Amino acid sequence: MLLTPQTTCNSSQLVWGVTQAQEESNNVPILEFTSETSINNVVQDIQTGRIYLGAVNTIFQLGPSLRMQARADTGPKEDARTCTPPASACQDTKPMPNLNKLLLVHPSNGSLIVCGSRYRGICALLNLTNVEQQLYYSDSKGERTYVASIEDNVNVVGVMSNYTKDENTFSVFLVGKGYGSLDSTKLISTRILQDYREWVVFESIIEASTVQTTPFVPKYLHDFRLAFKEDGFVYFLFSRTLDGTDNKNLTFVSRLCENDHHYYSHTELQLNCGPNNRYNKVQAAYVASPGKELARVMTESGMYGKVVSWNKVLFMVASPDDDDNDSALCMYPLNFINERLVDIISACYSDSGKISGFPAVDIPYSSKNEEFCSSKIAVSNTLENFKCGADFLPSPLASKPRVALKADAVLTKPGLLTAVAVAVENDHTIAFLGNNQGEQIPHVKRSYLLFSAQVHLTTDPYVYSSLFIFYVIMLQITKVPVQTCLQKKDCQSCVELRDPYCGWCVLEGRCTRRSECRRAEEKNGWLWSYRQQCVKIVSFYPPNLSCKKTQKVQSCFSSHSFYVYVFVFRCISCVASSWGCQWNTHDHTCSDMDDSVNGSNIIKHRQVSLLKVTLYNCSMGREDCSLCKNSDPKYRCVWCAKQKACVYEKLCSPDQGSEYPYNTECPDPQITKIIPHFGPLRGGISITIQGSNLGIHKEDIKSITVVGEPCIHQEEKYSVSTSVVCEIGPVDPTGGHWGKVEVEVKGEKRGTSSMYFTYRDPIPEEVKPSRGPKAGGTLITISGRFLDTGSKNDVQVTIGGVDCTLVFPLQGRGFSKAMTAKEAQAFVGDVPCLVNTLQDDKLFLDPPSTPPRARSRRHRRDTRPELLDLTVRSNKDRPKLFPFMTRVLCLWNLFRRKSQQAEREYEKVKHQLENLEESVRDRCKKEFTDLMIEMEDHTNELSEGRIPFLDYKTYTDRVFFLPSKDGANDVMITGKLDIPEARRATVTQALNQFSNLLNSKTFLINFIRTLERSHDFNARAKVYFASLLTVALHGKLEYYTDIMRTLLLELMEEYVHSKNPKLMLRRSETVVERMLCNWMSICLYQFLKDSAGEPLYKLFRAIKHQIEKGPVDARVKKAKYTLNDTGLLGDDVEYSVLTLQVLVQGEGPDVTPVKVLSCDTISQVKEKIIEQVYRNLPYSQRPKVDSVTLEWRPGSTGQILSDLDLTSQKEGRWKRINTLAHYNVSAFVNIPNYKKKVLRVVFLPIGNALLEDDKVFHLVRPADEMDEIKSKRGSIKDKSMTKAITEIYLTRLLSVKGTLQQFVDDFFRSVLCSGAVVPPAVKYFFDFLDEQALKHNNVDEETIHIWKTNSLPLRFWVNILKNPHFTFDVHVSEVVDASLSVIAQTFMDACTKSEHKLSRDSPSNKLLYAKEISTYKKMVDDYYKGIRQMIPVSDQDMNTHLAEVSRAHTDKLNTQVALHQLYQYASKYYDGIIASLDEDPAAQSKQLTLRLQQIAAALENKVTDL
Repeated sequence: MLLTPQTTCNSSQLVWGVTQAQEESNNVPILEFTSETSINNVVQDIQTGRIYLGAVNTIFQLGPSLRMQARADTGPKEDARTCTPPASACQDTKPMPNLNKLLLVHPSNGSLIVCGSRYRGICALLNLTNVEQQLYYSDSKGERTYVASIEDNVNVVGVMSNYTKDENTFSVFLVGKGYGSLDSTKLISTRILQDYREWVVFESIIEASTVQTTPFVPKYLHDFRLAFKEDGFVYFLFSRTLDGTDNKNLTFVSRLCENDHHYYSHTELQLNCGPNNRYNKVQAAYVASPGKELARVMTESGMYGKVVSWNKVLFMVASPDDDDNDSALCMYPLNFINERLVDIISACYSDSGKISGFPAVDIPYSSKNEEFCSSKIAVSNTLENFKCGADFLPSPLASKPRVALKADAVLTKPGLLTAVAVAVENDHTIAFLGNNQGEQIPHVKRSYLLFSAQVHLTTDPYVYSSLFIFYVIMLQITKVPVQTCLQKKDCQSCVELRDPYCGWCVLEGRCTRRSECRRAEEKNGWLWSYRQQCVKIVSFYPPNLSCKKTQKVQSCFSSHSFYVYVFVFRCISCVASSWGCQWNTHDHTCSDMDDSVNGSNIIKHRQVSLLKVTLYNCSMGREDCSLCKNSDPKYRCVWCAKQKACVYEKLCSPDQGSEYPYNTECPDPQITKIIPHFGPLRGGISITIQGSNLGIHKEDIKSITVVGEPCIHQEEKYSVSTSVVCEIGPVDPTGGHWGKVEVEVKGEKRGTSSMYFTYRDPIPEEVKPSRGPKAGGTLITISGRFLDTGSKNDVQVTIGGVDCTLVFPLQGRGFSKAMTAKEAQAFVGDVPCLVNTLQDDKLFLDPPSTPPRARSRRHRRDTRPELLDLTVRSNKDRPKLFPFMTRVLCLWNLFRRKSQQAEREYEKVKHQLENLEESVRDRCKKEFTDLMIEMEDHTNELSEGRIPFLDYKTYTDRVFFLPSKDGANDVMITGKLDIPEARRATVTQALNQFSNLLNSKTFLINFIRTLERSHDFNARAKVYFASLLTVALHGKLEYYTDIMRTLLLELMEEYVHSKNPKLMLRRSETVVERMLCNWMSICLYQFLKDSAGEPLYKLFRAIKHQIEKGPVDARVKKAKYTLNDTGLLGDDVEYSVLTLQVLVQGEGPDVTPVKVLSCDTISQVKEKIIEQVYRNLPYSQRPKVDSVTLEWRPGSTGQILSDLDLTSQKEGRWKRINTLAHYNVSAFVNIPNYKKKVLRVVFLPIGNALLEDDKVFHLVRPADEMDEIKSKRGSIKDKSMTKAITEIYLTRLLSVKGTLQQFVDDFFRSVLCSGAVVPPAVKYFFDFLDEQALKHNNVDEETIHIWKTNSLPLRFWVNILKNPHFTFDVHVSEVVDASLSVIAQTFMDACTKSEHKLSRDSPSNKLLYAKEISTYKKMVDDYYKGIRQMIPVSDQDMNTHLAEVSRAHTDKLNTQVALHQLYQYASKYYDGIIASLDEDPAAQSKQLTLRLQQIAAALENKVTDL
């Protein structure tokens, strides 16, 4: 019988084992074994009696007598907290201790399961016969095999079990684990112990998110203490917090069916211990039969029901959350626990989650509300048919506090009890208890004597007795007999033990166990129990005696005298005792008062002494022996070879035969790093050698050799033990040019590097340019081989004996188009760099003369050196012109090809384009400069986190339902259902039952197939249905994913065998295609917020800025600056830029400057004013244009401005919309006089019925009406305008494109860069497509590329790119939308495999990005290839991620509305669904038809055949 209670680092452990009869004799010594490091876990192999200790960095194998048989070192290991194994692929690793987290005996194959804290909690299998033999270990199988936790304070428990699949039975172990910040989120997992098909050893084989934690770390903080199995169930005992409002821990026991492959049966029951659940946090527990007497007492108490001796009882020690000085022991019969669990499950299935009319059931780890349990419409025999739950039934379940299982404290004790074991002797039950005092008196030999008690549960609960069993404290395990009866030499002391193990054997005259007394069965033959009497000693002399003289009157003392002997070891207990003792501070001993012994080290009886204590940690900053020996001698630090650590001298107990710690020699030096790795053949450069134990003093370095050649030690650069610097000499030309580095220190100890140093000279091969003026100043580039020889400080370049100053190049594009070399200024941080040469694609800078610092305050707060910005600007423009930029692309030539048969008009346009090239270049430079200046303030706003991201609900509402026929008024967006109040409760219950029905895969697949077979279930209905389904199943996204995969596999089979495979996923022609789109939208929401959202928002803002800089026709929605040729304003409109001083009502007395155009309509001016004044508010919170009025005050009187009024100009039957120019509103800068000339904004809603007239225009009149206009300007001029070559304005497209190029590139890179963060959903789904493609012969690489493109770029990114308002709280105007459509089309073209052929007939939009398409295509190809090479995302990892999304957002969605709308489809196609279910045997076995009929009866309020 074994027990290893989970303990904290400052506690004791009990291991209950089988002891040998001969060990019970009075002469048997107490056996013990001491580990070099703390013992974390202990287990015993019952078959062999061997003991296995899981200690820090070591596994020990001990015999029954605690003699070591074998050991396996498990650490320290090179690791890092954030390292994902294998460690060789990690950076910043260092030796880290390996705590043992889990130790389990696997007897069926003779192995020991060992799980540690290193490498993300990976486990190993060791040989039970010899733990030095490792049977299995792998660190390359990924996260699916991470079992334990890297956190020291996270407890892990486990229990062996079996798992059956495909008629094969496998050995597995179930693990309960708390949550660490870098751990897997699974609280409970099932781990297989052999490879089987796609499973590997230690993989979590049950993919269920039933019990997981994040992102609710503050809500559920699990502390597992015990795992066990009984009668087909597996139990876990743990404490956790209830919710985020209360940090109080509560104790729970959870139960699973052992054969439950989905954790559907997981149910938790709260256990209350003591009055008002005072002892609310479990510390340890043990499961055992109660014995006859305890079973009787428990039954008679009336608290536990009927308890029989062969039932199992859970014995638990617990403490208050906020008081470690109080503990209690409580008992819970397992049948009592099971009955309460059945009550909870039954209440959920059939009584709406209520017991006695009160809510009794909760669903932990879920965002569902309290209406998840079945109502009265549930099938009555659900619990009987589904004892272990089902996919359509609610899970997991937990009890509410009101129905917690309560138990009285049968024992309370001061201090913190941390261990318990239980045994039965002579029908009586004994509990062995341990507490947390193990570390507090480290100098006491056999300190376990103080911290263990044997408690008889059926008599006086406060009686202590003799010591027992295997006992663990920190570094030591001790084996003690469970009783020491033979130590009692008389009847009185024997029976006063009140120990069920010990009684007085009358005929033999000795204290023995009943089984050892030959005539114990005779009446009064073996005396036990406190009621039996013996001869008593009523007096003795002297009354007080020193502890050293105890033996002289030993027969007169009870067992309490033994405790006196132990406690007086403490100084205060010694000098304050009534025995007249004194304390020696040198040897820490207590002795009789002796006046002849004096000195500062002697503390006399009753003498008060104050000791000054200095605390010093020897190990801090002294990781190796040399550093340890270099410490201040007064602190008496020594290098303890046994512990391999620097410790205080008295904490190091050397092995027998080993040297005294002060005489310990340090190990040989170790070399871990050489800087640099390459040096010139002639030597002369310094190299730095880093490592450990490289001496204590600089004189300790006796010699250094590099590739066998001496290296001169530079003593002034020596660092104790860690670093040596030397200057290399020339290499022997006859020997090798590469080799190792060796350092010899005092004592003939040598350390040799594992890395090599190489002698080689740099070989310059090419110099560009080859010539330059004698005056110098020419920038040359030297290329060749081995130019990285030496370090930067060692490099010197001369040309013909003349020194050459080193510069560094900057790669980019378009530098020469933006500025000249004289105009250019460059800064690294805040230090200027001289610009040597400026080319179109390169910028050559001199290094900064002083160490630079970051410019902005934000960067200065960050100490990382890589955050320095490079700023390039022109000295003729405004400062900080190009922050954060190294590439400026302004212009390129359009793809042109001469055609001999070109039409005359095309030649004319071509000629005009060539003439305008230079002007376009200048325009590009100017407009790009202006845009960057205007965007600078906006960029600063972005750095402050002002991107108006939509919350998750609004985002999904817009993506899923905004394109529907009802748009923003769709019921899924408004969330309003028209349900009569009288029927609301019934409908809610029925919808919950319908939700459970949808969670049956059999039903849902039949449901979807029935709808898709219906002819009137059109494409729009499929899209809407899929979106409803996404919301309804959002609480179980892993289940949603499983349904999607199943349907996708069917779709794939259909396209591969009967259709063109390349067409799959191109359109949303099926429910599953829309489900995939929604799945991507859900999974990439966080990626949008963290990565791609910012460049997308910047692109949107840049387009909006650029468009609004020029005229925009408010009527025909065309703009001067756009990327879309159909939206290009094909006229020259005269306008000027005005800076208005705006005074807004209610916003204070300050004016706001706003840039507008003189040709802007009044509504356009309002939009720009609102945009500027309320720029810090999202669009939905800003005033609307119709709610404000503009009042122009050029003097003392004001004028209301509107788009149309009686002053509007008429041209024939057409009326021109009013602009600022119409009202003669002029710009001014005389701010002190703004009260005389100001544009005032008043919040008064105003309508304009005149705008409803179709015969109005803004900038351009419709061409077909031109001839009818008879105005002063004359019609001839207007007619000539229609004949103008509109293509001349295409240069504006080119200008706008060049200005926006950086923003387009940045967005494309953020989406298509596999080197950055790739959402796990993308990797997971792309791998799924690759795996399925391998199964079909007719699926080639091009088809796979098309599938990936259809599933991600075209299905998600194009939608997001064209609709920024799906992601941000912004308004997208028609003119902005037109430009976004061009970029979206470019994105789609980049993702296709077809060649991008151009001709003169190609649309301007295609020509516009012709040059970039090949670059973008390569970017897409590289992105797909990079994802394929990434580490796979397992089903477990994906399900964990999906479960996190479900928990974080489901409660915000309109789930009930989605269920209601889904049922409308079930009602419409009811007969077909019923017929489909009736034909499906699986549906029949689950009574799905009956359940749907019951739901229909409740929802439609009608009587059925039921």
